[in-house]
Amino acid sequence: KDLQLGDMGREVRRKSSFRQSPLLSAAPVRALIDEQISIKGRFLSQNYPVTVRAQMHSEEGDLWEAFAHYTTNAMTSDHSVGGSYLGCEPMGLFWALEPALRSREGLRLRKRNVETPYIVNISLLEGHTSPSEGQSTELAAVTVERWYMAPGVRRIEIRPGPFPAMLDLWGMGGGQSEYRSALFASRGFASLSVAYMGHKDLPGPPDIMSVGDLYFKSAFQLLQDHCQVDAERIGVIGLSFGVCLTLRIATRIGVKVRPKFTCFEICRMIITLLFAYEKYKSDRQAIMNDVNIHLFPFPAIMSAGKSQLFTRLSYPGAGHLIEPPYAPCARVSLWRAKPEKLFTLWGGHPAPHAAAQEDSWKRILEFMETHLRR
Repeated sequence: KDLQLGDMGREVRRKSSFRQSPLLSAAPVRALIDEQISIKGRFLSQNYPVTVRAQMHSEEGDLWEAFAHYTTNAMTSDHSVGGSYLGCEPMGLFWALEPALRSREGLRLRKRNVETPYIVNISLLEGHTSPSEGQSTELAAVTVERWYMAPGVRRIEIRPGPFPAMLDLWGMGGGQSEYRSALFASRGFASLSVAYMGHKDLPGPPDIMSVGDLYFKSAFQLLQDHCQVDAERIGVIGLSFGVCLTLRIATRIGVKVRPKFTCFEICRMIITLLFAYEKYKSDRQAIMNDVNIHLFPFPAIMSAGKSQLFTRLSYPGAGHLIEPPYAPCARVSLWRAKPEKLFTLWGGHPAPHAAAQEDSWKRILEFMETHLRR
């Protein structure tokens, strides 16, 4: 009997027995993080309960895992009946990853070194088990690699056939996040990931934004002046507070962004901030504050008759951190540890958040292809 999470892949490893032993396969075993991997279990008895488990370690050494329960029957079964997710979810083992039991609290999975992959160990276990039950019998296993950089992509810190390009801005968590830029480069777009706070090379305290318009204009100009970048085909993308900066770059600091962005009037943005302090409980109650932010001119698109230039996407059930697809949902993560522990409640539920990341990433790439490459 076969158990299929996706399409059939190549055979990798099996356990020996007197009869044909179970086998777990994956295809491809090496893929970009935004590409689907098909997993298939073979040679299983009819009506046989099994658990498929994924485990990997973050760069900080923390264990992340997800599991799903399946029962083979007269027809090929690819619907999880329990575990980290339910139903037919070929990539559920990846987007449902969570910190293992007794892990440090407030973890968020972020890739710092995009030149190495995530190594994910996928196991086929006997019976319907969960991590809390301890040891279980492994029937078969396979290891897959999840990359942010495709073979041949070069990571160039900052140095001087032109490519379309993206200026990549993240939120106020600080530091430099390169994994979205690595994926853009893997898709043929030169990409500059810009840190604007919390970085060793920036002035001022790590939790204070000490740079202004000139800094971002210089970053944009750096892309334009690069010998392998087409200066007329540069876009800007932001996440979280990076969205505010993205719109400001496009409307206020005098750079030429594709597609063209024309400003009509100033409007108000209301940003909801959710914080959970050290005393936060398992029900994830939090303190909520609404903050009115007047940061940049933004087009009154509807009243100006320019609605065709604007696409609004709504993803009910998704959280704040909509990143490239098949990454786990970070509902709560540690914002800082000192002088007191501060957690941020980003929100979202695993399944709808995963669907939002998959759909939005597809639309982002389509937008870039339409406006920057064609």
